[in-house]
Amino acid sequence: MGATGAWTTRGHRRLGTAGSAAVALGGWAVGTLPAHDPWGLWVPHGTAVTAAGYALAYGGLTVLVVAWWLHGRAGASVRDTLVTLAWWTAPLVLAPPLYSADVYSYIAQGAMVLEGHDVYSVGPSVLDPGGPGGDAAASVGGHWTDTPAPYGPFFLLLARGVAWASGGTIVPAVLGMRLIALGSLVLIVWALRNLAREHGRGESTALWLGAMNPLLLIHVVGGVHNDGLMTGLMLAGVLLALRGRWITGSAVIGLAMMVKSPAAVALLFVGVLVGRAASGPAVRRVAKGLLAPGLVAGAVVVGVTFLGGTGFGWLGTQSVAARIHTALSLSSDLGLGLGELLRLTAGTDPDPVKAAVQNLGLLVALALIARLAWHATTGRMEPVRALGLALLVLVALSPMVQPWYLLWATAVIAATASGGRAMGTVTVLSAALVYETQPSGSTPPYGFVLAALVCAAGVVLLRRERAGRERGRVPGQRLPAEAAVEAGAPTAR
Repeated sequence: MGATGAWTTRGHRRLGTAGSAAVALGGWAVGTLPAHDPWGLWVPHGTAVTAAGYALAYGGLTVLVVAWWLHGRAGASVRDTLVTLAWWTAPLVLAPPLYSADVYSYIAQGAMVLEGHDVYSVGPSVLDPGGPGGDAAASVGGHWTDTPAPYGPFFLLLARGVAWASGGTIVPAVLGMRLIALGSLVLIVWALRNLAREHGRGESTALWLGAMNPLLLIHVVGGVHNDGLMTGLMLAGVLLALRGRWITGSAVIGLAMMVKSPAAVALLFVGVLVGRAASGPAVRRVAKGLLAPGLVAGAVVVGVTFLGGTGFGWLGTQSVAARIHTALSLSSDLGLGLGELLRLTAGTDPDPVKAAVQNLGLLVALALIARLAWHATTGRMEPVRALGLALLVLVALSPMVQPWYLLWATAVIAATASGGRAMGTVTVLSAALVYETQPSGSTPPYGFVLAALVCAAGVVLLRRERAGRERGRVPGQRLPAEAAVEAGAPTAR
C-alpha cells in the first residue's frame, strides 16, 4: 500500500476510534444504566449531562458508521483492518451496557442457576433483592422480569461462572460477560479469515463486514449480546465441517445451539457438505447428510444439558420471545394489523390472527431454507453461502426480530460473498439498524426514521459506486468474481 493509502487507513482508524470513544463516553450518561450500582460508577447525572450524553452517543455513532463505510472502500490490508478493529473496540470495553438491558438478564439468570432456581420456569424476580444477582434482577427490562430464560444450558453455565466470580456485583459482572463477548469477537475473526480463504474471498473485506461492523461493535461488545457467542461457535463449526472435520464441527454447532437455538440451521448445510463428500449410493449419502450431523449435535446438546443441571426446560421456552412485539418483525406487524382490522370489522380476537400470521411466516421461512438447501445439494449454490441466505430469510420472517439478529447472517455472507445483492443488503442494513435503538435500550419512533434515511442514503451510494465501476470498464465486461456471484456459483479458489 502506498503512502496515500496508508494515510487514508490511519485516518479512518482515528476517525472511527473517535466515534467509538464518543459512544462509550456518552454511554456513561445515557447507556443502559443499572437500577443500583453499589460502586457508584454507572449512575444518572442529571438533565444537562443526559442531553450531552445523547449528543455524544449519536454523533459518535454516526462518525463510526462513516469511518466504517470509508474503510471498506480503502483497500486496507488484513493487518490494517485487524489493528483498526482493535482500536474501535477498545473504548467500548469499560463502558456501561449500551443499547440493551439483556446483559442484566444474563447475570440474573446465572445467579438463579447458582442458587438452584429453575431458570426455565420462573424469571429473575425470584432472586432476593439484597442477595447476589439482586441488583441485576432489578435492572432487567420490565417484560423480562418474570420471563423464563430462552437460552441454552451452555450459555447459562458461563453466566453462572460470571455470577459466582463477581458475586453478582453489577460492574464486575457486566465486565465478566463482556470478556465472553470479546472472546466471541476473537472467534468470529478467526473463523471469518479462514472461511474467506476457503472460498477464495478477500480476508480484509470479510473482516470489514463481519467483524468490524458497527452493528456488531455496539450490540455484541457494547450491548454484550450472546448472539456474538452463538455466531462465533456456528462459524467455527461450519469451518471445521468445510475442512472435512464434520464430527467436531457438528459438536461445536451443538454448543452454539446451547447458546441460542437458531444455530441449528447450520446443521442442515453441514449435512449438505457431509452428503456431498460421502461415497456410495445416493440414498446413503442423503441419509448420512441428514442424520449424522444432527446425531452428533444432539449428543452434545444432551451432554451439556445434563452437565448444566438445568434440565430440558429450554425446549419449552424457545417461543417466549415471540410474545413480545417488535416492529422489525414483518410477520408480527402484518399479523397485528390484520388482527386489529378483523377486530374492528368483525369483533374477533386479534391475538389468534397475529399468531397464525407469525406461524405462516415461519412456514414460509422453512420452505425457503429447504429450497436453499436443495440448491446447495444439487451444486447450484455453495453450501456456506446458502447458509448465509437461509439465516437472512429466518431473521426476516421470524415472529420477533431485533437489530442484532442480522449479525447471524451477516457474518456468513461476509465470508462467502464478493459483491452482489445479499452483501449490499446486509451492508446497508448494518449501517441503518444501529440507529433503531437508543443507547438506553429503548426503541423510539425517530429511530425508525433515522434508520430509513440511512437505508435510502446507503442505496444511493451503492448505486453510484456501481455506476462508477461500470463507467470504468469495457462495455459488456464483468469482473470474474462478480459474474460468479450473479450466477450463484462459487469463485475458484
